[in-house]
This record gives sequence, C-alpha cells and structure tokens, in this order.
Amino acid sequence: MIDKQQRPGGRSARTREAVLAAAAQLMHESGEEAITIPAVAERSGVHPTTIYRRWGSAAVVLLDLQTARLSRSAAMPDTGTLRADLLAYGTTAATDIAAPGGLALVRAALEPGARDTPAVRTRRAEVLAQRAAEIQEMLDRAVERGEPALDYRDVIDGLLAPIYLRQILQVDGIDDAHLVHLVDRVLATAAVRPVEP
Repeated sequence: MIDKQQRPGGRSARTREAVLAAAAQLMHESGEEAITIPAVAERSGVHPTTIYRRWGSAAVVLLDLQTARLSRSAAMPDTGTLRADLLAYGTTAATDIAAPGGLALVRAALEPGARDTPAVRTRRAEVLAQRAAEIQEMLDRAVERGEPALDYRDVIDGLLAPIYLRQILQVDGIDDAHLVHLVDRVLATAAVRPVEP
C-alpha cells in the first residue's frame, strides 16, 4: 500500500508546491525576512499547523525553497567533457547567486541568528551534503571517461568559493574570462595531486 504522503502528485506534493510558491512570492516582494509561517500560510492557503508540522519553522521553509530553486536552476551539467561541465556549472552558479535570494543559503550558514534551530541545522546539512554528492557524481562521470580525478571540495574551493565571495563582498561579477581561469585552476589541481597508494 502506498503512503499518501509519499505519493507523487498527491496532497503532500500540492501542499509543498503551494507553500514554496507562496514563500517565493514573499521573498521576491519583500526579501527573506518576509517568510514567516503566518505570512506563508495566508498566501498559500495552507493552514499554519500543517506548515509547522511539515517544516517546523520558517527557516526550514526558506531552506526548502532554496533547495528547490537550486535543483531547477543549477542542475549538474553533463556536456561530455569535464572542462565544459565545470564552465557550465560555474556560469550557472554565478548567474544564480546574483539573482534575488541567491545568497539565502549562504546567509543561513553564516548568520544563523534566531532561526538557527536543530531542525534548520539538520536540513542545511542535508542540502549541502546533497549538493556535494551531485558535484561528485559529475566529477565521477569524468573519471569514467578517462579525465582527471577531482574531489567535490576542489570545485568548492577553486570555483564556487571565489564566485560566492565576490558576491558577498560585492566585488565585480565573474565574467567569462575569469570563469575560464577558475576552471583551468581547478583542473590543474588534479595534475599536482599526489597519487594515493
């Protein structure tokens, strides 16, 4: 017997869609601070008790929203070469982080504040672990094609960190030439890494 909560397209899926759509609208109109359980409930038509039971807090709704946005806008590319995959991913990441709400997940990690509860920390860790696994899967595909072996941390350190840091510090954006430089630097790390015994 299929659990109604797990059934794709069931009431649970419609509830999630309505809540995340309402949260996205509130963020677009007034920023992250506008995402409160009462505001999301009023906008979505979903009872506040249902939102509290499923998400626990507005901060978890925000994290769920950011996860859904990342899945849509920044899916892992599969172009056929590691260099092109990294360039495509870097381009998408640079565009995505510059969009409204693009730094929400980073802010949640750097400035936890009153919204930082055990549920939020758990959800944040899940989101980050999922993203790391997706990056590693892209890198593992490259190894299967005979390309250099990289670890997801190489991509975080060499590609994502500079993109995010420039956005946080409001330094000039990342242009195509700088992205190429970052990707080439990441690829170079594979060439100098010691071979594990």
